[in-house]
Amino acid sequence: MTPRLPTALTRGAQAAQTWLLLGTLVPLGIIAVCTLMLLQLRQDAWDKAERTAQNLLQVIERDIDRNVEIIDLALKSVVENLQMYDLEEISPRFRQRILFDRAVNARDLGVMLVLDEHGNALYDAAGWPARRINGADREYFRAHKADPGIGLHISRPVISQLNGTPVVVLSRRIGLSDQSFSGIVLGSLSLSYFDSLFARIKLGREGTINLFLDDGTRLVRYPEPNPELAPNFADSANFQRSRRERSGSFVGVTHSDGVQRLYAFTQVGGLPLILNVALSTDEIEAEWRGKALVIGAMLLALCGLTIGLSFLIAWELRRRSEAEAALARLSRTDALTGLPNRRAFEEAFARTFAEARRRGEPLPLLVVDADHFKRYNDRHGHAVGDRVLQGIAGALSASARRPADLVARVGGEEFAILLPGTDAEGAVSVAERVHAAVAGLVVEAEGASVGRITVSVGLALGLPREGGTPGALFDLADAALYEAKATGRDRTCYALMDVDGCKAA
Repeated sequence: MTPRLPTALTRGAQAAQTWLLLGTLVPLGIIAVCTLMLLQLRQDAWDKAERTAQNLLQVIERDIDRNVEIIDLALKSVVENLQMYDLEEISPRFRQRILFDRAVNARDLGVMLVLDEHGNALYDAAGWPARRINGADREYFRAHKADPGIGLHISRPVISQLNGTPVVVLSRRIGLSDQSFSGIVLGSLSLSYFDSLFARIKLGREGTINLFLDDGTRLVRYPEPNPELAPNFADSANFQRSRRERSGSFVGVTHSDGVQRLYAFTQVGGLPLILNVALSTDEIEAEWRGKALVIGAMLLALCGLTIGLSFLIAWELRRRSEAEAALARLSRTDALTGLPNRRAFEEAFARTFAEARRRGEPLPLLVVDADHFKRYNDRHGHAVGDRVLQGIAGALSASARRPADLVARVGGEEFAILLPGTDAEGAVSVAERVHAAVAGLVVEAEGASVGRITVSVGLALGLPREGGTPGALFDLADAALYEAKATGRDRTCYALMDVDGCKAA
């Protein structure tokens, strides 16, 4: 039986585990909190971007809607005045004022013309006579001619016949009282109007603004213009979603450049126009990503330092507890033989005695003493005497082989063997093995054997349930040992309950 060691090692291991647990859980908790904080910051960045996009969208949409409305009012005024007056009877100066009096309020309005039923320019807001131009082949002219109820028509971008610049034409049908087609009134809106409007908007390096007709024709793209005059995106998933939902936002990839963007879109008033503002998702997260990298690096450094310190403290606690346990073992271990010393024996003896009393079992004890030990020291020196004691310790340990057995050195050349759970017959058998094992020892001094080594054994068996103490049982075994010494040595004397006697080895 190994004597019970102090609990310093256990306490040290528990303390080390506690530090490691805290040193791991605390950083993990900090990481979890910071992760939630970073996710919230990311969400805030997205919310801010969406609010920004919606605000920009609202500002642009109002400006376009208002400008188109003003141009449309001018067109309506011309249609009404054509129906109210016999303009051919009025002087050109007054005729111009009557027809085009509202055109001066339309910002960025370019050409404003009245075309007859054949597409020829009849009246021109720029002056009299009208400039020579025919628009019969234009899509907007054919559309009004074919559909009396079309109302305000916004054309695809076209190149102006007068100044050669790209424009969007807004037009209305002129009809007689019998609803027959008699021409159109049109006003052109230069695409530069949209560029000047969008130029005031800060979109970021990869942000874009797009304005589409309801059929998918893109009127304008900012900041990069259309690669062709009027590309059509009716088949684009992004456009189809915008036309289907009319207003809202979503994240999508732009087909033309592969950039992922946050799209905020809306229909412009009641017009067949769809406007979107698209912000790059990389740019939305750029500021957040920079903060996340800094915070993450600092967090990892701090957590790594915390965990490292925890491991260092845990290692120091474990090292200290192991040192304390080693000292405790040394304080309970005989330095020469490596067996438990008297202190360890007495602690184990007390526990074993109490356990035997609780169970009501007999407890055998052997006290062993080397015969004529002084002779070895006197003849061969203490070094040889030490080797004799080490040999006897090994023989005793080999004789008491069960895990519960305890072999200890309790004095100079005196040993004790505690045999819990063993009856008298078993104890006698162990004593016999002790004599045989010791007799087989060979210890040399100066190349020759020191001679036959023998021991005397005192064996006592007590019944703790009948009272007594560990000291009384030891005294009983010690008395049997002295009897073995007095009756010739190299033998075992017994103090087994009521039977006393000796048996030579």
